[in-house]
Amino acid sequence: MSGHSKFANIKHKKERNDAAKGKVFTIIGREIAVAVKEGGADPANNSRLRDVIAKAKANNMPNDTIDRGIKKAAGDANSVNYEYVSYEGYGPCGIAVIVDALTDNKNRTAANVRSAFTKGNGNIGTPGCVSFMFDKKGQIIIDKEECDMDADDIMMTALDAGAEDFSEEEDSYEIITDPDDFSSVREKLEEAKIPMANAEVTMIPQTWVETISDEDRKWFQKTLDLLDEDDDVQNVYHNLDE
Repeated sequence: MSGHSKFANIKHKKERNDAAKGKVFTIIGREIAVAVKEGGADPANNSRLRDVIAKAKANNMPNDTIDRGIKKAAGDANSVNYEYVSYEGYGPCGIAVIVDALTDNKNRTAANVRSAFTKGNGNIGTPGCVSFMFDKKGQIIIDKEECDMDADDIMMTALDAGAEDFSEEEDSYEIITDPDDFSSVREKLEEAKIPMANAEVTMIPQTWVETISDEDRKWFQKTLDLLDEDDDVQNVYHNLDE
Protein backbone atom coordinates (compact mmCIF):
# COMPACT_ATOMS: atom_id res chain seq x y z
CA MET A 1 0.00 0.00 0.00
CA SER A 2 2.95 2.30 0.58
CA GLY A 3 3.30 5.16 -1.85
CA HIS A 4 -0.41 5.43 -2.59
CA SER A 5 -1.80 6.92 0.60
CA LYS A 6 -4.36 9.50 -0.47
CA PHE A 7 -4.01 11.69 2.61
CA ALA A 8 -3.31 14.79 0.52
CA ASN A 9 -6.47 14.10 -1.48
CA ILE A 10 -8.46 13.53 1.70
CA LYS A 11 -7.29 16.85 3.12
CA HIS A 12 -8.15 18.57 -0.16
CA LYS A 13 -11.62 17.01 -0.21
CA LYS A 14 -12.22 17.93 3.41
CA GLU A 15 -11.22 21.54 2.80
CA ARG A 16 -13.56 21.67 -0.17
CA ASN A 17 -16.33 19.99 1.78
CA ASP A 18 -15.90 22.38 4.69
CA ALA A 19 -16.83 25.15 2.26
CA ALA A 20 -20.04 23.28 1.39
CA LYS A 21 -21.18 21.70 4.64
CA GLY A 22 -24.77 21.56 3.43
CA LYS A 23 -23.79 19.03 0.78
CA VAL A 24 -21.75 16.92 3.21
CA PHE A 25 -24.43 16.97 5.89
CA THR A 26 -27.07 15.97 3.34
CA ILE A 27 -24.98 12.96 2.33
CA ILE A 28 -24.31 11.89 5.91
CA GLY A 29 -27.95 12.52 6.88
CA ARG A 30 -29.05 10.01 4.26
CA GLU A 31 -26.51 7.49 5.52
CA ILE A 32 -27.84 7.94 9.06
CA ALA A 33 -31.40 7.37 7.85
CA VAL A 34 -30.44 4.15 6.06
CA ALA A 35 -28.36 2.89 9.00
CA VAL A 36 -31.20 3.51 11.47
CA LYS A 37 -33.75 1.86 9.19
CA GLU A 38 -31.55 -1.22 8.75
CA GLY A 39 -30.23 -1.65 12.29
CA GLY A 40 -32.17 0.53 14.70
CA ALA A 41 -31.53 3.85 16.45
CA ASP A 42 -29.23 2.59 19.22
CA PRO A 43 -25.55 2.96 18.19
CA ALA A 44 -24.57 0.41 20.85
CA ASN A 45 -26.42 -2.26 18.88
CA ASN A 46 -25.82 -0.91 15.37
CA SER A 47 -22.20 -0.93 14.20
CA ARG A 48 -23.09 0.69 10.88
CA LEU A 49 -24.70 3.60 12.69
CA ARG A 50 -21.62 3.92 14.90
CA ASP A 51 -19.45 4.17 11.78
CA VAL A 52 -21.69 6.85 10.25
CA ILE A 53 -21.66 8.82 13.51
CA ALA A 54 -17.84 8.67 13.52
CA LYS A 55 -17.84 9.93 9.92
CA ALA A 56 -20.24 12.71 10.86
CA LYS A 57 -18.04 13.86 13.71
CA ALA A 58 -14.94 13.74 11.48
CA ASN A 59 -16.78 16.15 9.16
CA ASN A 60 -17.62 18.47 12.08
CA MET A 61 -21.35 17.73 12.07
CA PRO A 62 -22.78 19.05 15.37
CA ASN A 63 -23.95 16.44 17.88
CA ASP A 64 -27.46 17.88 18.00
CA THR A 65 -27.71 17.58 14.20
CA ILE A 66 -26.64 13.93 14.43
CA ASP A 67 -29.16 13.27 17.21
CA ARG A 68 -31.97 14.95 15.28
CA GLY A 69 -31.18 12.84 12.24
CA ILE A 70 -31.31 9.62 14.26
CA LYS A 71 -34.57 10.56 16.00
CA LYS A 72 -36.17 11.62 12.73
CA ALA A 73 -35.20 8.37 11.02
CA ALA A 74 -36.41 6.31 13.99
CA GLY A 75 -39.72 8.14 14.41
CA ASP A 76 -40.84 8.81 10.86
CA ALA A 77 -42.25 5.62 9.38
CA ASN A 78 -43.21 7.53 6.25
CA SER A 79 -39.76 8.98 5.63
CA VAL A 80 -38.25 8.81 2.16
CA ASN A 81 -36.74 5.43 1.35
CA TYR A 82 -33.24 5.73 -0.05
CA GLU A 83 -31.68 2.99 -2.15
CA TYR A 84 -28.01 2.31 -2.79
CA VAL A 85 -27.01 2.20 -6.46
CA SER A 86 -23.60 1.96 -8.08
CA TYR A 87 -22.38 2.94 -11.55
CA GLU A 88 -19.15 2.05 -13.33
CA GLY A 89 -17.45 3.59 -16.31
CA TYR A 90 -14.39 5.16 -17.86
CA GLY A 91 -12.97 8.65 -17.99
CA PRO A 92 -10.36 9.88 -20.48
CA CYS A 93 -7.28 7.67 -20.96
CA GLY A 94 -9.17 4.67 -19.61
CA ILE A 95 -9.44 6.02 -16.06
CA ALA A 96 -11.64 3.55 -14.15
CA VAL A 97 -14.47 5.17 -12.18
CA ILE A 98 -16.99 3.82 -9.66
CA VAL A 99 -19.84 6.05 -8.47
CA ASP A 100 -21.85 5.12 -5.38
CA ALA A 101 -25.16 6.89 -4.85
CA LEU A 102 -28.03 6.89 -2.37
CA THR A 103 -31.23 7.93 -4.07
CA ASP A 104 -35.02 8.05 -3.90
CA ASN A 105 -35.23 8.23 -7.70
CA LYS A 106 -32.96 5.88 -9.67
CA ASN A 107 -33.99 7.28 -13.06
CA ARG A 108 -32.94 10.81 -12.06
CA THR A 109 -29.65 9.65 -10.59
CA ALA A 110 -28.78 7.44 -13.57
CA ALA A 111 -29.43 10.31 -15.98
CA ASN A 112 -27.30 12.72 -13.95
CA VAL A 113 -24.39 10.30 -13.62
CA ARG A 114 -24.50 9.43 -17.32
CA SER A 115 -24.50 13.14 -18.18
CA ALA A 116 -21.46 13.76 -15.94
CA PHE A 117 -19.49 11.05 -17.72
CA THR A 118 -20.54 12.24 -21.18
CA LYS A 119 -19.69 15.89 -20.51
CA GLY A 120 -16.23 14.83 -19.32
CA ASN A 121 -15.47 12.79 -22.46
CA GLY A 122 -16.06 9.53 -20.63
CA ASN A 123 -18.71 6.85 -20.80
CA ILE A 124 -20.82 4.69 -18.51
CA GLY A 125 -20.10 0.97 -18.71
CA THR A 126 -21.91 -2.16 -17.61
CA PRO A 127 -21.94 -3.35 -13.98
CA GLY A 128 -18.64 -5.03 -13.19
CA CYS A 129 -16.70 -3.43 -16.04
CA VAL A 130 -14.18 -1.75 -13.71
CA SER A 131 -14.97 -2.93 -10.16
CA PHE A 132 -12.70 -5.96 -10.63
CA MET A 133 -9.81 -3.45 -10.78
CA PHE A 134 -10.48 -2.33 -7.19
CA ASP A 135 -10.31 -3.98 -3.78
CA LYS A 136 -12.99 -3.14 -1.23
CA LYS A 137 -11.16 -2.36 2.01
CA GLY A 138 -11.51 -0.46 5.24
CA GLN A 139 -9.04 2.44 5.23
CA ILE A 140 -8.05 4.49 8.26
CA ILE A 141 -5.77 7.50 7.91
CA ILE A 142 -3.94 9.03 10.89
CA ASP A 143 -2.43 12.50 10.53
CA LYS A 144 1.07 12.53 12.06
CA GLU A 145 0.56 16.14 13.17
CA GLU A 146 -2.46 15.10 15.24
CA CYS A 147 -0.96 11.97 16.81
CA ASP A 148 2.13 11.83 19.00
CA MET A 149 2.10 8.06 19.53
CA ASP A 150 5.02 5.96 18.38
CA ALA A 151 4.48 4.35 14.97
CA ASP A 152 5.20 0.87 16.33
CA ASP A 153 2.59 1.31 19.06
CA ILE A 154 -0.04 2.40 16.53
CA MET A 155 0.86 -0.52 14.27
CA MET A 156 0.60 -3.08 17.07
CA THR A 157 -2.72 -1.64 18.26
CA ALA A 158 -4.09 -1.84 14.72
CA LEU A 159 -2.79 -5.34 13.95
CA ASP A 160 -3.94 -6.68 17.32
CA ALA A 161 -7.38 -5.30 16.54
CA GLY A 162 -7.48 -7.25 13.27
CA ALA A 163 -6.04 -4.87 10.67
CA GLU A 164 -4.52 -6.40 7.53
CA ASP A 165 -1.80 -3.87 6.81
CA PHE A 166 -0.06 -0.81 8.23
CA SER A 167 2.11 1.63 6.30
CA GLU A 168 3.87 4.88 7.09
CA GLU A 169 3.79 7.78 4.65
CA GLU A 170 5.50 11.15 4.80
CA ASP A 171 2.67 12.88 6.63
CA SER A 172 0.39 10.06 7.74
CA TYR A 173 -0.12 6.44 8.72
CA GLU A 174 -2.45 4.21 6.73
CA ILE A 175 -4.26 1.19 8.17
CA ILE A 176 -6.02 -1.28 5.88
CA THR A 177 -8.68 -3.73 7.05
CA ASP A 178 -11.06 -6.29 5.68
CA PRO A 179 -14.46 -4.55 5.28
CA ASP A 180 -16.00 -6.91 7.85
CA ASP A 181 -13.34 -5.97 10.42
CA PHE A 182 -13.40 -2.22 9.78
CA SER A 183 -15.84 -1.29 12.57
CA SER A 184 -14.04 -3.27 15.27
CA VAL A 185 -10.60 -1.92 14.26
CA ARG A 186 -11.87 1.66 14.16
CA GLU A 187 -13.45 1.27 17.59
CA LYS A 188 -10.26 -0.21 19.08
CA LEU A 189 -8.28 2.79 17.79
CA GLU A 190 -10.93 5.12 19.20
CA GLU A 191 -10.65 3.38 22.59
CA ALA A 192 -6.87 3.85 22.44
CA LYS A 193 -7.45 7.61 21.90
CA ILE A 194 -5.80 7.49 18.47
CA PRO A 195 -7.15 10.42 16.39
CA MET A 196 -8.29 9.48 12.88
CA ALA A 197 -8.26 11.99 10.04
CA ASN A 198 -10.39 9.69 7.92
CA ALA A 199 -11.98 6.29 8.42
CA GLU A 200 -14.20 4.59 5.86
CA VAL A 201 -14.80 1.50 3.78
CA THR A 202 -13.48 2.43 0.36
CA MET A 203 -12.41 1.03 -3.01
CA ILE A 204 -8.63 0.88 -3.47
CA PRO A 205 -7.30 0.56 -7.05
CA GLN A 206 -5.06 -2.38 -7.89
CA THR A 207 -3.38 -0.40 -10.69
CA TRP A 208 -3.08 3.32 -11.40
CA VAL A 209 -3.26 5.58 -14.44
CA GLU A 210 -0.12 7.65 -13.93
CA THR A 211 0.24 9.61 -17.19
CA ILE A 212 -2.48 11.91 -18.52
CA SER A 213 -2.43 15.10 -20.59
CA ASP A 214 -3.51 18.44 -19.16
CA GLU A 215 -6.43 18.48 -21.59
CA ASP A 216 -7.66 15.04 -20.48
CA ARG A 217 -7.19 16.05 -16.85
CA LYS A 218 -9.50 19.05 -17.43
CA TRP A 219 -12.13 16.81 -18.98
CA PHE A 220 -11.93 14.34 -16.11
CA GLN A 221 -12.12 17.11 -13.53
CA LYS A 222 -15.34 18.24 -15.20
CA THR A 223 -16.84 14.80 -14.54
CA LEU A 224 -15.69 14.88 -10.92
CA ASP A 225 -17.09 18.38 -10.40
CA LEU A 226 -20.50 17.43 -11.84
CA LEU A 227 -20.66 14.31 -9.68
CA ASP A 228 -19.64 16.33 -6.62
CA GLU A 229 -22.53 18.73 -7.22
CA ASP A 230 -25.08 15.89 -7.26
CA ASP A 231 -26.66 15.34 -3.81
CA ASP A 232 -27.44 11.71 -4.71
CA VAL A 233 -23.75 10.86 -5.17
CA GLN A 234 -22.14 9.55 -2.00
CA ASN A 235 -18.67 8.51 -3.16
CA VAL A 236 -16.57 8.54 -6.32
CA TYR A 237 -13.61 6.17 -6.68
CA HIS A 238 -11.09 6.28 -9.52
CA ASN A 239 -7.58 5.07 -10.34
CA LEU A 240 -5.95 8.29 -11.55
CA ASP A 241 -2.76 8.74 -9.54
CA GLU A 242 -3.05 12.41 -8.62
